[in-house]
This record gives sequence, C-alpha cells and structure tokens, in this order.
Amino acid sequence: MTPATPGPATPSTAATPGVERALGVGIGGLVLLVLAVGLDAPSLSVAGAGLALLGLGAAGWVVAATAGASLERTLPASRVQEEEPFPVRLTFAPGLVMFPGARIDDPLLVPASAPLRRGQRRVRLEVRFARRGRRRLAPTRVLVGDPLGLASRAVEGSADEVLVLPRVEPVLLAAGDSAASSAVGGVTGLEIAAAEVELDGLRPYRAGAPASRIHWPTVARTGEMVERRFVAEGADRPLVALDARLPASEEALDAAVRAAASLARHLAERGGCGVLLPGERRPVELARDLLGWPALHARLAAVTEAERSPALERAGSTGPVYWVTARGGSAVPAALTRVPGRGRVLVAPQATPGRPTLFTVAGCVGQRLEGVSARRAAA
Repeated sequence: MTPATPGPATPSTAATPGVERALGVGIGGLVLLVLAVGLDAPSLSVAGAGLALLGLGAAGWVVAATAGASLERTLPASRVQEEEPFPVRLTFAPGLVMFPGARIDDPLLVPASAPLRRGQRRVRLEVRFARRGRRRLAPTRVLVGDPLGLASRAVEGSADEVLVLPRVEPVLLAAGDSAASSAVGGVTGLEIAAAEVELDGLRPYRAGAPASRIHWPTVARTGEMVERRFVAEGADRPLVALDARLPASEEALDAAVRAAASLARHLAERGGCGVLLPGERRPVELARDLLGWPALHARLAAVTEAERSPALERAGSTGPVYWVTARGGSAVPAALTRVPGRGRVLVAPQATPGRPTLFTVAGCVGQRLEGVSARRAAA
C-alpha cells in the first residue's frame, strides 16, 4: 500500500537506554539518602535528594511527554513528477505534558535532523525528487529528551512510499525546419510518408503546413485561414519504442525515459499513439482522451535496464516509428532497418553528425533516418 496520509504512530512502551540512565541516577540518589540516614551524614542527604529528584524527575517528565503522543507525516499524493514541488506536513502531538525538548528526524529534511521548538506542533517541507522511481520513505521520528540528556524516548511514525514519475518536457522543433514541424506537430505525429487518416475537424492554419490541408471553402466564407485536422487510424498511428538496453549511464536512461514520456504525451494529444516498452510485445495504446496516460506514466517510472530491445516486428504498427534509446554511439538498431519506410526517427541523448535533426526533447535529439541499410545497423 502507498498511503497518501499516514496514520499516527503509537510510541514504544519499552524504556530506552536514556531513560534507564536517568532511572539509575535517581536510584543512586535514593541510595545516598539511605546511607545519609544510616551514617547520620546530612551532607549526603542533600546530594542524594538532589540526584533522586534529578534522575526520577527527568525520566518521569520524558515518559509523561511521550505517553499517548502521536506523529503523523501527511503527503499530498502518492505520486509526483520529477522536480515538481511536493509539500509535506509533519505533525507531532505531545502526550500528557509538554515535552522538555525534542528533535525531529525525517529522510525528507535537509539536514535529516532538526530541533523542535517547545510548543511547535507542525513542520512544513517542500520536497523535490530529482530522479524517477519508487521511493520508500523511512518513518519520521521525534526524539524527546530532557535538557541534560539523562532521559530520551522516541515517538515514531509510519513508513510511506512515493512514486516519482518521469518529467514531461515540451518537444522543441528544429528552427526553420518545415519537415520537423510535420514530424511532431501534425496529428499523425510524423508525416514523412502519407498515412491513411480520417477527417477530424478544422483548426487554425499553422505556418509551414502543406497547402493541401487548407480548407478553402471555409477560407472563402470567413476570410480566416484554417486547415483540415486528421486523426490516424489504428496501426497507422505513430509508435514510440523505448530501448533500455546497455544505457550509456543512469542519467542517459533517465533522459531516454523522459523523452519517451514526453513524446508519447505530445503525440497522444495530437491524435493518439502507441508506446512499446522494453521487453513488451504489444504497444500500449494512448488515445487523445489520455485515459491510459496515468497507468503508462507509472510504468515508465519503473523502467530499468533491459536485456532485450522492444519487439518492433510484433507490434503490428505500419505508422511512423520513434525509437528512443539510451545507448551511446551512432549505430542504428537492427530492428529499425526492417520497419517499412513510413518514417523512422532515432531519439538519443547525443546527436549523430550528418543526420537531419527534427526536434529536441528532454535532453535527447530526434533525427530522421534516411538510407539506413542493415550493414550499418547495430545488432
């Protein structure tokens, strides 16, 4: 389970070594009192009374302050995107009496421990997670102790989990490249080759769009430039394939996952696409309504280095293909050489000289593959 709002924790009833030390000081004071009476030594009675009050008082104060105390860490959600603000609230309720002094320990604090002022009940944090993945948060703990450090007792909350999703970034087209505009700005995702599409309405004319898309009857009637909007059918939709084999580094794999997530979201909003994850045989279909986006986003957050590349031949897609890879070098995956010539784009952390650049996204470069033969492909 991944609770969004952890419940309060019950403090342990077992005495900590700090409480035992305070009890030892108190018992030592009582022994001095007994000796003072037996030896008729008033000086020992003063010291014994002082030690007894100090030790037993410190232990009693700490135990009373933690008896019935509770600690709660409240998360706004169980999921968050990389680098997005994630407000967290820590709430501590003392027990029978006000605590003498306390420190709060939490893995989200920087540094991990901070003093809790007397009377302070809440600590508010704004956390940002730098990398995707499932994060298990160790329990929050408040350590209550006396000013002299003779007694201490811990109140512990519950552990939590947060799923950090890959960041979605905009697709930035190559400056002044009309082919790039067609590649990622059109509803079919990549219009290097014409796809069988169906009319899905009209929209304002975009600079660089082909003249064949202009809806001249509406232009003549209203005087406004509009163009036809199409949506790709079934297998003709663009396909985003994520290759997680042999990443150049963990950072390169994270960049590739961000690029795949960003492209999938971008293409889905413009008509839909398929997403083929590492080791999968069937692509996840993502429609314009984005109903499947939360589940796909969560699966992308959990992607790790894979042994096999996506099974592109079994995906059943005849539309354009975006092959997103975390591998270094300029070699083209062999699977791409067997894809029909409907448009192939290699998206990688580094650009390859001599290949046309269509766009950049999430630190990766999308380049069109032209004239790629099997002899030049990677195994």
